Amino acid sequence: MMAQSPEPKADEYIKTGTANVPDERGYFGKFGGRFVPETLMPALDELTAAYYEAMADSNFQARLAHLQRTFTGRPTPITYAERLSKALGGAQIYLKREDLAHTGAHKINNALGQALLAERMGKKRIVAETGAGQHGVASATACAMLGLECIVYMGSVDIARQEPNVFRMKLLGAQVIPVESGSKTLKDAINEAIRDWVTNVTSTFYLLGSALGPHPYPMMVRDFQSVIGIEAREQMLELTGRLPDVVLACVGGGSNAIGMFHGFRDDDDVQLIGVEAGGHGIESGEHAARFADPALGRPGVLHGTRSFVLQDEDGQILNTHSISAGLDYASIGPEHAYLRDTERAFYTYATDEDALAALKTLSQTEGIIPALESAHAVAEALKRAPLMPKDSIVLVNLSGRGDKDLGTIMRELGI
Repeated sequence: MMAQSPEPKADEYIKTGTANVPDERGYFGKFGGRFVPETLMPALDELTAAYYEAMADSNFQARLAHLQRTFTGRPTPITYAERLSKALGGAQIYLKREDLAHTGAHKINNALGQALLAERMGKKRIVAETGAGQHGVASATACAMLGLECIVYMGSVDIARQEPNVFRMKLLGAQVIPVESGSKTLKDAINEAIRDWVTNVTSTFYLLGSALGPHPYPMMVRDFQSVIGIEAREQMLELTGRLPDVVLACVGGGSNAIGMFHGFRDDDDVQLIGVEAGGHGIESGEHAARFADPALGRPGVLHGTRSFVLQDEDGQILNTHSISAGLDYASIGPEHAYLRDTERAFYTYATDEDALAALKTLSQTEGIIPALESAHAVAEALKRAPLMPKDSIVLVNLSGRGDKDLGTIMRELGI
């Protein structure tokens, strides 16, 4: 007989549609919405209704909260980076350790929630996309635990640079389908996953990995990832007696960042900063910094939602570059565009070189090897902390661990 999941306390329930965004049409201000083929509209309506129904069901919430504790390993801790803080001589740096969650990154938070929703809806076939491989691994993990079929689309370029995660997905029973079109990276993997979903919409659930896509995905992913920021806010008050001055997170599509920012968005004294992938530098054109290059990054539609998109004068989507596969994407989640538009959050970038240097520094001062994605946020902390008073606090969301990137790191650093 299956053990009953304990009823969560009221403050453990995931809230939907919080902070009054998105609206009923899925818009965050002028960003978001649904830009999809007519054949997908009924599926999105079905998904939206099922999501709100699940969030209002105490049994669903209890099961999710129980699995977060016993399967994912939540709450993840916060680590005070004492040696790094001392070496920099400025602000005190704290790390939210999503790298310690099951599967090694924040991606399991969303994958688990959506997989439970798919099971509730009677959808036994799951399709997902992945860039860095972590969402693919998280999806395969959740599907294995629930007995669901899992198909993961992944660009062949990302398959080559994320080989350990490909092995993990296959070991977990997922089918990994290489994508050879376009730049052969995350954008193209999403294209193929959507095509599959359109073709098999009645039997298939699309487990989207980031806070992008058509409504309700940006809201739904944010809500499942909001556990990061909610925990972090409580933990910082307990550890330090106050909130951080600055919260940093890397931003590709933006799920780890929006989850972290969500816990602090009503705290006006807390500065929220997202760090995009600067690649080889903005002037090189080889980057994925949607906000940093006004000539190329501007409002547009990609993968079913309106946000900031890297595009040419004719509106053609540009190829991107980042040493980190998870940040190598031409657009950004619509809520991030909204937060920037309303000046609640600010966005900068770190280059490949910055990220590698930050990864090496954190590894050798704190014994923590971050994912290359997370290293972008660490790089910004290394720049800011020395310029801040010693009694100030910087909180970095360490979204994942660097095991998956060791091949790239070793090649780039000549180890």
